[in-house]
Amino acid sequence: MHSNFLRYFDEVARQGSIRKASAVLNVSSTTVNRKIISTENEMGVRLFERTPEGVTLTDAGAIVLEHCRKTLQDYERTRTMLDDIRDLRSGHLNIAAIDSVTYGLLPRILLDFNRIYPQVTYSITTAQPDEIITAVAGGIADIGITFTFDLHPNVRVISDKTAPIGIIMRSDHPFAGRTNLAIEELSGQKMVRTVDARGRNSIIDQAISGMSSALSTNCFTDTLHVAKQMILAGRGLGLYTKIGFIDEIDQGILRFVPLMHDILSNLRIGVVMSASSGISPPERLLGNEIKRALTQLRLDS
Repeated sequence: MHSNFLRYFDEVARQGSIRKASAVLNVSSTTVNRKIISTENEMGVRLFERTPEGVTLTDAGAIVLEHCRKTLQDYERTRTMLDDIRDLRSGHLNIAAIDSVTYGLLPRILLDFNRIYPQVTYSITTAQPDEIITAVAGGIADIGITFTFDLHPNVRVISDKTAPIGIIMRSDHPFAGRTNLAIEELSGQKMVRTVDARGRNSIIDQAISGMSSALSTNCFTDTLHVAKQMILAGRGLGLYTKIGFIDEIDQGILRFVPLMHDILSNLRIGVVMSASSGISPPERLLGNEIKRALTQLRLDS
């Protein structure tokens, strides 16, 4: 239906009169009447009953009116969002992310975003997955980038994708030619792991409870830079997703081999925001940019 018809039809229904609606719309009554008759002919049903006192909706007209008003409301919301985007000049975003996305991925996104919206500022904090969910749920963080396996009721997933945990190693390691590995094969290998693995609270420990005793960890760290240097020096194998090591893997310096494990091979990483408050234009725009960047990554091999 043409947008003019939506406005005409809505106003005629409000006024109960084509003449009165025409005066409100500042359009001739002939134009309004012709548009409604044309649509009635096109649809094959009468939308108004015409009487000397004015017009009343038919049953079919009531259905069309509901559609018209919903469409007009959606259009106004869309216009408001577009106005917000066009007029966006400033704002501050609190971002909480797992450490790995702050290497390469997030800086590139923010640099591109900053070129378009230079007045928007950011606070970026790295944290463990459960801490990020809590921060978003409590309104401390506007945007979270984390694993999406254990969500809070006040958190919504904007976008996510598969990001399995596997083994990160130097390309000259004996395992480097493998297409996958089993947890049991890591027995006796020196591992580099996230610091939460010390208390066996990590995602991996929860997934492989009863098997993690076979893992011998050489380095616990909450900083991916340290983990990367240890792996590059041949001091251990990393238990991570591919996301923080993509540049080195693309250069052939490091290799990622997925683990054969139902839970670890199906982990997902994504963008989360509060489910208890509205999404501001800066949050929506940056969330969409992160979504696009994640979509382009191949993290499962």
